[in-house]
Amino acid sequence: MRLPGHGHGHRPDDIVIGPLDLQAHVDEALAVQAVAFGLGPDEVAVRRQIVLRHMTYPGARALGATAEGHLVGFVYGMPNDRTHWWSTVVEPYLRALGHDHWLDDSFVITELHVHPRCQNRGVGRALITTITDSAAEPRSILSAIDVDSPARGLYRSLGYTDLARQVVFPSAPKPYAVMGAHLPLRRR
Repeated sequence: MRLPGHGHGHRPDDIVIGPLDLQAHVDEALAVQAVAFGLGPDEVAVRRQIVLRHMTYPGARALGATAEGHLVGFVYGMPNDRTHWWSTVVEPYLRALGHDHWLDDSFVITELHVHPRCQNRGVGRALITTITDSAAEPRSILSAIDVDSPARGLYRSLGYTDLARQVVFPSAPKPYAVMGAHLPLRRR
């Protein structure tokens, strides 16, 4: 998939969405995440090990967004498994609200990040809709920092709704919201 750049004719700033070997490009992806999410070197080192472990899980897959040969965004996810750490943290919050069934038969969006210089160009939307279009599961879940943000606005526009709010992850400085949507995601 190609997202047009802002120039005329052949646009060197076109963004191309396609499969990403995240294990081979983990450092490039985490550099994007560090800029987009404000991570320091210690956090990047921890996340590197998490990403590499996640990509060994059954059904895990990733997409990248490239411009001029450089990674400017990525998404990865997998079929949810209640035994994974994320699920064990969010399950009590979802259960308390009668939403823990969302942990079954769902494709979880584990990470979605776009470099700030490429935000507001449809890259995040293209990444998340493309990866969920190929999901065998009937719904998708994710977590996002529980503030009114462009990311949460994007998720809402795609059909995600809040399943639980003020979810606290150990060592996370801010609470998160868990959101879910039926697939396929809404298009504008």
